[in-house]
Order: sequence, then structure tokens, then C-alpha cells
Amino acid sequence: MNIHEYQAKEILRKFHVPVPKGFIVTSSEEVESQISQLQTDIFVVKAQIHAGGRGKAGGVRLAKSIKEVKQFVHDMLHSTLITHQTSPMGQCVRKVYIEAGSSIKKEYYLSLVIDSSSGKLTFVFSSEGGMDIEEVAINFPSKVTKISIDLSSKFRICDDFGLHSKQVEKINDIAHKMYEAFIATDASQIEINPLVETSSGDFIALDAKMNFDDNALYRHPEIIALRDYDEEVKEEVEASQYGLSYIKMDGNIGCMVNGAGLAMATMDIIKYYNAEPANFLDVGGNASKETVTEALKIILSDNKVKGVLVNIFGGIMRCDIIAHGIIEATKEMRISLPLVVRLSGTNFEEGKRILENSGLNIIAADGLDDAARKIVKEVSCLS
Repeated sequence: MNIHEYQAKEILRKFHVPVPKGFIVTSSEEVESQISQLQTDIFVVKAQIHAGGRGKAGGVRLAKSIKEVKQFVHDMLHSTLITHQTSPMGQCVRKVYIEAGSSIKKEYYLSLVIDSSSGKLTFVFSSEGGMDIEEVAINFPSKVTKISIDLSSKFRICDDFGLHSKQVEKINDIAHKMYEAFIATDASQIEINPLVETSSGDFIALDAKMNFDDNALYRHPEIIALRDYDEEVKEEVEASQYGLSYIKMDGNIGCMVNGAGLAMATMDIIKYYNAEPANFLDVGGNASKETVTEALKIILSDNKVKGVLVNIFGGIMRCDIIAHGIIEATKEMRISLPLVVRLSGTNFEEGKRILENSGLNIIAADGLDDAARKIVKEVSCLS
């Protein structure tokens, strides 16, 4: 689960990570009543969306008067921001964050993530933070370091960057507070970019991003309350309500599969035959008529979908039961698009026989390769 920058800063503030003062608005009229609390003549106006790259897209503006702040808020609200992390359609701006400007001497990068290869918490630090951190990592790898930490021992970062002792101590202090926030909230990522050194020698989290482990959210109702459904894909939100894992993509062949690995293989073979999957959808190991129906509804709600490939491996749930579920769902939804079904595992022969004798426009496949070729051919004929 992702949250907005202003929400991440509120959490970090509770763990004593220094962040600038700020407030959120949903209209330009709200600016006047709150801006006096910042006690500054320089303001930063930031569009709040769940995507990076806002600065280059015009979503971060420096204002030198209240009049400018109100104008920037007016311009940003309800506009569409397109960054390298949004879809080509962009993201609508519904909230704007206004904070006190800072006198920046130097920008750094600091994040804490779980390293998937080692399973350890890992700090990533760079002496060159800001908008182009990706290019720094590629072109100047010596300016980026990774420090995996042992939960039972103390840790230090940034010792090898030519910083003086006071700078090192301040950065390490923030790192330890990030660590405390990470553990306490079951975060999966905390990113501060940039972490800035001000002209007075202080260090401030000028921007902040936090992601959380979905499997641990039941322990954190206060974090669940921060969820912004407007920032999420409608179909993905609906799928989660039925225990389905769904990710929308840009192709035209819908995929309904049980098991993440099988879903990846299904998408790969569709691409192998020069077509594009419309989604990743994992119905899990206990697919029923109800989940199959809801899964197909979500897939077909995408107007780009021209055909559907169902790829099910029957284990605990038998293929003959899955076949009946597909048939009932097809009748209920009156599906007219090509529907190719590949069943494997427990009772797959019986499941295939049931599909072939259904009298419906369901195309049974003998294997994954056969299924992919058939659905790609069917969709191509519609083009």
C-alpha cells in the first residue's frame, strides 16, 4: 500500500525525523486561512499523487508570495500530471501540499528497503540526491552505496563519502529514526529524496515516500485509514475485495490464472506470440464459480480486452468444478468475446470434456502453448 508524501511526512515526524512544516489543501480558498502557520516568505507547492517525477512534470513549484501559492494551487488542482511513473493517461491531482521553503546547501538520497535477494533490511545512500537519482546510480555508481543491516547490531552509513563527523552523525541519526519507523509500521520502503543539508547545517527530509506490507496492514488500522482509493486503479481495488490479485496492463488479451508463477508464464507466452496481455490476474488456489465470475467481470470491464485466456492448474480445486464455474459465469455474463480455456491437473480430462460439450463459444486447449496460439489467433481475426 502506498500513501501520499504529506502522509509519509506526518508518520516520519512522529519518529522525530526532521521535515518541513506544511499543510494540505483541496481548494485554493483554503490557502489563506492556513498559510500563516508556516512563518516564511518562500513556499513550496506540491501536487500529491502516488508517483515520482512530479518536479519535472510541473507538479512542484516554488512560490515567493501568497498570491503565487494560490495561483499554483489553482493551476494544479484537478489537472492531470503525467510523469515517468504514471500511465500515459496521467494522474488527476486532487490534493496539494504547501510547505515552508528551505535554504538548500546540498542534496542527498537515503532510503530503506528489504533486499529481496538477501532478505535483509538495506539502506541505500547517495551523496547526489534529487530528481536525477536514477541517472546517478547508472552513470556514477561510486556515489551510491548499499548497507545491509543486522537487526541485532548497530549500524552506520555514509562513512566513506568524505563527510565531516557532524554531517555523518546527523545523517546516521536520521537513518536510525527511519529504521524505527520502518519496523513500527511494517513498512516495505521508506525513501527520502532529497535529504537536504540546509545552509545552517541541519538535515531535513524534503520529500518522503512510504510503502507498506499489505499482509501486515491488519495490525495498523491507522495506516489503512490513509489509503486513497482515488490514486488506485479501480479494477485493482475491486479485485482486492474478492481476494483476487489483479494488475492492469496495456494489451488486449485478458488473463485469468491461478498462481503467480503460472500467471507470469501465461503473459510471457502471449508476448512470445507477438500479442500483449491486458492484465495479470491470479484467482488463487481456491477458485470457485463466484470468484471466476468476479474475475471475468473485472477482466471484461477493460474495453481494450478482445479475448480471454483462462489457464487453470487444478490441485485442491478440481478441474471439473472449475469447468462448471466457467460455464455458469459465461452464461450469466453472456460473454461473446473469444474465450480460450486450458485446464491441467486434477480431473483435467473431465473438465475439458465438460467445456467441449457445453454448447457455448468456449475453446478448449490441450496445453499452454496451444492455448496461447488459439487466443492470439482469435483476437487477430477480430482486428
